[in-house]
Amino acid sequence: MFPSVGDNSAVTEGPIGLSDLGRVRVLRALVTSPQLSRSELVGLTGLARATVASVVYELISSGVVRESAAGAAGSRTGRPPHMVSLEPEAAYALGLDVAHDHVRAVLTDVVGTVRWDRTVQMAVDGDPVRSLETAARLVDSALTDAGVPREKVLGLGAGFACPIDREGRGLYAEGIMPGWIGVRPVDELTRRTGLPVQIINDANAGVLAERRYGAARGCDNALYVRLSTGIGAGAICDGRMLLGHGGIAGELGHIAVEERGMLCRCGNRGCLETIASPPAIADLLTRSWGRRVSRTDLLDLLRTGDRGIVRVVEDAGVAVGKALAAAVVMLNPQVIVVGGDLAAAGDTLLEPIRRTITRNTMLCHAESLRIVPSALGDSAGVRGAAALVLEGVPETLALAVAS
Repeated sequence: MFPSVGDNSAVTEGPIGLSDLGRVRVLRALVTSPQLSRSELVGLTGLARATVASVVYELISSGVVRESAAGAAGSRTGRPPHMVSLEPEAAYALGLDVAHDHVRAVLTDVVGTVRWDRTVQMAVDGDPVRSLETAARLVDSALTDAGVPREKVLGLGAGFACPIDREGRGLYAEGIMPGWIGVRPVDELTRRTGLPVQIINDANAGVLAERRYGAARGCDNALYVRLSTGIGAGAICDGRMLLGHGGIAGELGHIAVEERGMLCRCGNRGCLETIASPPAIADLLTRSWGRRVSRTDLLDLLRTGDRGIVRVVEDAGVAVGKALAAAVVMLNPQVIVVGGDLAAAGDTLLEPIRRTITRNTMLCHAESLRIVPSALGDSAGVRGAAALVLEGVPETLALAVAS
């Protein structure tokens, strides 16, 4: 039904014939809105009513969409309209989050609902072979446990905690995931899983998920900031992912915010990552207090109201706000979503970010800008990786129905 295993040429890159355009338009509308009446489909697609009726009938017959009567509240007089929606089990997507300290996998249906979710804690940065084998085992377990046949899986998306080249095939792993230098994860995962594979930076996966399912839903101009062991940002500008010339836009953690600051793993001094990442905050407290503080201790310390931890998290918020202020002036987002481990600090972190951005931008930039915590928490990256596969659903399903 879907692209053959091992074929990484995305089906959406192939030509869409005129006879398929009606299906694509209807499916695009249904991806955006969970339920639509036929009249609403006519308005959204610009297709004739008879064409919509024909396309919907064909898609229902193929098991791609379903139709059901609206609830009693849907219409006060007369017969309630029949609502059309995607059939959730028409297809599936797999997502991986390959982080520094774990590999996580999810299986979602075609509308993005998570059907299976599992994490394996492990040291990833220096052991690509074991990490890839773990990922492949998780994929097999997901399909077996959920009872999903492999031929119903559209593909596998994998998010990595390092920059990805613009072609979406190679990693910029130097200084970040040193064991992965020279590894071609698309080829390796395809060989191990037999599925079409796409890869994405974890912050870009985060903004994709938050726009599709979370705090940035419906926003065409959004930033997602991931404050974890590494710090990165994903940007949606006018509805499109901002990648930059080499695919490495958004490396917010390596903006210098302190001229004489600590040496960063990238070789520069005073990068945001040396001030505002959980490991950097934990190291600062360890030096100050003379006892070991781990990054997992930070939230427990915050709950006690300890003055020292509150101060360093607030300072981190100011530093993040300074770095983000330039992005706000340049990109003019509607919303900034703050995710990653440090986001759990809540307003202790967010209020300094908000104040600093307001002080360092024009009123017209800041007055309508929302700065909010992630709605998806630590699931943003892995759900965004699966969502990367689902981006091509209208074209994929339209061509599958035609074949």
